[in-house]
Amino acid sequence: MNTSSRSRVRTGALAVALALLAAACTSGGSGGVQGTPGAAGLRDPYFPKQGNGGYDVRHYALTLSYDPASGRLDGRAEITAEATQDLSAFNLDLAGLTVRDATVDGEPAAVNRAGNELTLRPREDIDDGAEFRAVVRYSGTPETVTDSDGAEEGWLKTADGAVALGEPNGSMAWFPGNHHPSDKATYDITVTVPAGLTALSNGVRTAERKEADGRTTSVWHAAEPMASYLAMLAIGRYDTSTGTAPGKAGARVPVLSAADPEVAEQTAALRARIPEILDWQAENFGPYPFASAGAVVERDGDIGYALETQTRPVFPLSSFDAPTLVHELAHQWYGDSVSPATWADLWLNEGFATYAEWLYEEDFAHTPAQKNFEKQYANEDAWAYSPARPPTAENLFGTPVYQRGAMVLHRIRQEVGDDTFYEILAGWPAKYRHANATTEDFIAYVDSMTDEDLSDVWDVWLYGDGKPAHITD
Repeated sequence: MNTSSRSRVRTGALAVALALLAAACTSGGSGGVQGTPGAAGLRDPYFPKQGNGGYDVRHYALTLSYDPASGRLDGRAEITAEATQDLSAFNLDLAGLTVRDATVDGEPAAVNRAGNELTLRPREDIDDGAEFRAVVRYSGTPETVTDSDGAEEGWLKTADGAVALGEPNGSMAWFPGNHHPSDKATYDITVTVPAGLTALSNGVRTAERKEADGRTTSVWHAAEPMASYLAMLAIGRYDTSTGTAPGKAGARVPVLSAADPEVAEQTAALRARIPEILDWQAENFGPYPFASAGAVVERDGDIGYALETQTRPVFPLSSFDAPTLVHELAHQWYGDSVSPATWADLWLNEGFATYAEWLYEEDFAHTPAQKNFEKQYANEDAWAYSPARPPTAENLFGTPVYQRGAMVLHRIRQEVGDDTFYEILAGWPAKYRHANATTEDFIAYVDSMTDEDLSDVWDVWLYGDGKPAHITD
């Protein structure tokens, strides 16, 4: 589902002295190399200020404590990263919250704040290619972020806790980071909550303990790379159930699903079907790409939409039905494992997940995908703009991205035949497993899989303006 540079010219002897002093203070420890600040934003076509340049995050270790009564979050973010240039300073994205202090490689770092940009300036430059570790301690009341299309994300308070969701900009509301989907990392998330509450997150729960004061601490480990918009946190009272689903090479992965007690009974049967659905998806899309699976179901009003948060999608009760569950679980292959390089590539997430719904109906509801294709061809909303070129960020999650994106995939199927199409379904997430990919990567991959001329698919159905004059049976 969401830079400025300043130069100042000094003259005279004082300016020369100050410049020499600055060079001495900021030069790196190897050879006196002078670094430059990393970019404050990656110039994404829809969110140009999102993310930061100059480094690549490898791992986030988040240690959090939340009190629903006061709404206060206390956090410590330890970020392990590799410099991609000689760095004198670098930025992190963080909305609201108060930064108490920061260190880089154990030494205090200067901290500057301008809006959602948090700038850290280490005592010494960081050399290109060097691994470094930044620690930021922060606290406050996390924000709810309202997107341009009116959807709410970030930190969403519930009656007994909170839910943190991040697509496209919300993760910066609860931890500092490089919040662009192109910078994926592994995660350890440790959360302490009041007695009687549970904290759920991505990956595998590796520990749970009672503290001396009665609070509960849960530790979650996400071993596979994850875009930060897919990180989630759910705090509250939950009824949980467990099982297993097929993983790689015949292995089984643990499935943990949870539901607010008010909706647990009415969602239990469908939650129990998660292993069955994942089994069907693995047959079509290839081995499940993660070390755990599951879902979290909240009451209506706590959240307003379902989201494919990695390993454990989150749903409001009103969206927890079989088609939506199929959609969000399909994202584990398309969007979570293979993530968009920029937000312009979002149609690859949503087109594949929507087409997964069509395939599920084809196999279990005796509704050929062709019927859904024809239905969407008649849907004028699907032709408002190209799925690969939404006009604004507000349009990123519109009907063309989902339904016309699925129509593009169906047109590929029509052109190449089922055998090759199903090879593409499984081959695409295998080729870019746990990586990022662009629309151009997808076009090149599909073209490499067939001798058919697919220029009509790309030029008319994917990038074309307006509705084609005919459809192909």
